[in-house]
Amino acid sequence: MATKNNSFIALLAAAAVGLGLGVLFAPDKGSRTRQKIKDGFDDLKDEVKTKFNSLEGEAKEKFSKSKDELINTIDDLLSNSSYKAEEAITFLEEKLAELKKQNAKLQK
Repeated sequence: MATKNNSFIALLAAAAVGLGLGVLFAPDKGSRTRQKIKDGFDDLKDEVKTKFNSLEGEAKEKFSKSKDELINTIDDLLSNSSYKAEEAITFLEEKLAELKKQNAKLQK
């Protein structure tokens, strides 16, 4: 385990030294190198922003679809409830008419 950690640390140190030497001995001026690095970060930032906006759009679209589906489901439920209520009222009116007839017979 210690050997793996030491090898990893040595690899990181070598990479850092190589990066430093590469910057020091680069054929371009330091200002150009810094500009290239800045441009690279700007490109990366733009790419991340684009991907984020794309994901945001997809999430909004999915939420919108879910919202529409929920509204349709509620509308269907209310419509069905309305028909059931109408059926119940009709049933109760018929029973009330029967009871009135029976009551009229009893009152004679």
